[in-house]
Amino acid sequence: HFLQAWKAAHKFLEFREKQELQKNTVSRKETIELWDSVEAAVKAAKNAFPIWSSKSPLERSQILNKLADLIEHDLEAFAQAESKDQGKTITFARTVDIPRAVYNFRFFASSILHHTAECTEMATMGCVHYTSRAPVGVAGLISPWNLPLYLLTWKIAPAIACGNTVVAKPSEMTSVTAWMMCKLLEKAGVPHGVVNVVFGMGTKAGEALVCHPDVPLISFTGSTLTAQRITEKSAPHCKRLSLELGGKNPAIVFDDADLAQCIPTTLRSSFANQGEICLCTSRIFVQRGIYSEFLKRFVAEAKKWKVGNPSDPTVDVGALISKESYVKKAQAEGARVLCGEGVDSLALPAGNRKGYFMLPTVIAEVKDESCCMQEEIFGPVTCVVAFDTEEEVIERANSVKYGLAATVWSSNVGRVHRVAKRLQSGLVWTNCWLVRDLNLPFGGMKASGVGREGSFVFFNQVSHKLVHIPQKEK
Repeated sequence: HFLQAWKAAHKFLEFREKQELQKNTVSRKETIELWDSVEAAVKAAKNAFPIWSSKSPLERSQILNKLADLIEHDLEAFAQAESKDQGKTITFARTVDIPRAVYNFRFFASSILHHTAECTEMATMGCVHYTSRAPVGVAGLISPWNLPLYLLTWKIAPAIACGNTVVAKPSEMTSVTAWMMCKLLEKAGVPHGVVNVVFGMGTKAGEALVCHPDVPLISFTGSTLTAQRITEKSAPHCKRLSLELGGKNPAIVFDDADLAQCIPTTLRSSFANQGEICLCTSRIFVQRGIYSEFLKRFVAEAKKWKVGNPSDPTVDVGALISKESYVKKAQAEGARVLCGEGVDSLALPAGNRKGYFMLPTVIAEVKDESCCMQEEIFGPVTCVVAFDTEEEVIERANSVKYGLAATVWSSNVGRVHRVAKRLQSGLVWTNCWLVRDLNLPFGGMKASGVGREGSFVFFNQVSHKLVHIPQKEK
């Protein structure tokens, strides 16, 4: 895998440089080369599937644990590469991205050893029903640029733990740590062809993977627009899809919330990783009785977040992947920017002044119909608005096309359960954020996706067996 991935990576880097020089004109020859890379990867994965799927869960578990150990051993090198490649702070890469990548392999290495099957008995009929699980085959895994190794390994780990083989395509914008992981596969004992990584543009390499008839399963994390194309392209093959897409996630703060806990957590949920997490909070609804106090304290704390060189361990917000324009749109619609972009000055080191950097930005007096309240921004921008009643805030929180995640802040247990049940979100946190149990499937509602990520259910085929037990011995 390493040699193939190394060659593919360098070929892709040359291709990308040439593409820039030629103003995105891609030759037919280069497109064919990318499709050929995918074809070779799928062939290798298909050939490796019979042997890998026949290995015992314990054998697969030992290999996953070894790969986790190797990544952890090189944690600092991975963190440095992730920070430089994506723009996130070195602190976030060290404490979140790479440790979570290690944990992904360790968790599923352990979980695969403790699977149980469902069984029911129909005594009057002399029958026993039970479920049987089997791997699907070659899994096509397409991961995004915001949490590169974190999300790539979250797809690879459960897929190969179940006995599938994979062809993974990391984002063309942040593929360095995927290439680094490839160098460790052989050392970890991963057989040739089990994990294949292809590098290329989504419209070329990604589409080739989605359209391939020998890839029955596609797991994609990214934009809703791209997911629509994946759905169209995969439809003729009736592929199994898991599409984890965008979000416009609300935080609902009731007047009995513990603000000492709520404010620092909501700051983190709004601005962590430059706000470039699909689960980040971008709409904060605060009950009117505490609105002024919340806003004052929230803005004061937001101003303390330091923006600068991602390699500086004291920096809280690193570089954005692209330039942000939503704040000007909000101002044009009559909203008030309380801190951040266009309000406070941003002092950057000389070497970073040409990059995409942005202060944590808080917007108030914004209408629910505003683009900042309806569209996914994916940057360090959040809107704070007031509400009066429980019924009102549920309706407003649900008034977007997305339904990925939400957070409810209240000390009233009954209210927490009532509101959580009625929110159109795949995931609802109460009085916390980003607490995850990987045993549970993950995914959104509405335009936030279909299927569930991080679950053995997706990477297994489940069949129901019926055994008839004769009532009398012959």
